Amino acid sequence: MLKELLYATKRYYHLFKTGLLDGLRAEFTYNFPARKLTILTITGTDGKTTSSTMLYEVLKAAGIKVALLSTVAAYLGDEKIDTGFHVTSPQPGDLQAFMRKMVDQGYTHLVLEVTSHGAYQHRTWGVTPTVAGVTNIAHEHLDYHLNYDNYVHAKSLILKKAPIVVLNADDQSYYKLADRIPVDRTMITYSASATLPKKVSKAISNKFNESFNQQNARLVYAMSRAAHVEDKDFITGIQSFSGISGRMEKISIKKPFEVVVDFAHTPQGLEAAMGALRSRLTKKGRLIAVFGCAGLRDFKKRPLMGKIAADLADLSIFTAEDPRTEDVWSIIRQMKEQLTTGHDRIISIADRQEAINFAINSVAKKDDIVGIFGKGHETSMCFGTTEYPWSDQEAVKIASASK
Repeated sequence: MLKELLYATKRYYHLFKTGLLDGLRAEFTYNFPARKLTILTITGTDGKTTSSTMLYEVLKAAGIKVALLSTVAAYLGDEKIDTGFHVTSPQPGDLQAFMRKMVDQGYTHLVLEVTSHGAYQHRTWGVTPTVAGVTNIAHEHLDYHLNYDNYVHAKSLILKKAPIVVLNADDQSYYKLADRIPVDRTMITYSASATLPKKVSKAISNKFNESFNQQNARLVYAMSRAAHVEDKDFITGIQSFSGISGRMEKISIKKPFEVVVDFAHTPQGLEAAMGALRSRLTKKGRLIAVFGCAGLRDFKKRPLMGKIAADLADLSIFTAEDPRTEDVWSIIRQMKEQLTTGHDRIISIADRQEAINFAINSVAKKDDIVGIFGKGHETSMCFGTTEYPWSDQEAVKIASASK
């Protein structure tokens, strides 16, 4: 009962403090720009940014004047702009200002990545999507939402606003979400087993080796069809998609092995990323994983991620990842709690640069793959209450140059 009370207090605090009132004020200030835009939103646990960027490329290929707001970047057409938002869903005033700029410059469509926090905190106030899609809903943010049902409910808040909703029929969230969608909405599903037009299916399989990216592409196809995009434009958009910083990003170094940086920071994301990298190994190659778990975030996922690493990696190096005010060694200990075997394939190095140095200079050999997970595109890491400059990509280059 106490947990539920605290949960409600937190939710309604954000409702009045950072969402509803700010949203109303911003709408009036910028003269309701969302009413003049076709907005397509994507939410979910993993794959939001990739899917949003992919959809943006597809709409561009169709000749649509489209903008993108995602975790990694904001684009007006081909122009990358600095938003300074630092969160997936910007605050209402920032979002309304961005949409006002779009309208003034003649843009007609916006692809918007939305988080559960953003939905609960009413950051998307005034936004009514034409099409809303979901990638998946896995184990994440339960420090904020307390349980899975609350998390699903938060995701449903943006979905149920849209006249067209696209759900993942393969995901555990499907039935829970479907029950929350009003009966007067058009509900479209996608799945790995659904039959696609031959040319579309071939374009997806040729572009993406990873099953999770193929699933992301299926979501984008369903949403683009709902937005009246032709198959030929979908194919062109998929072919022009060049990937995203920190999403299965291969880092070029002069070593006889591969180094990949990926944002995987959830159990589902880590398992998918490691599985994809394992499938690329030669017979002699090994998978070496470097990652941690964030402090002051869902602690229940820590042992789950430790177990996944023990099962899928040949060697795992547990390290720091935004420990904030928690002790790094305490987090690492929790990552090991479900391990009954595989302790001999786990190394703990609290300093993330030292962990990456060790993986690249002391462990990895020819044909191995080093996967560095959790930070992806991020450019800072939090210790205590201070954000310090950090880049996994730069850390790899420092490591490769140090020996």
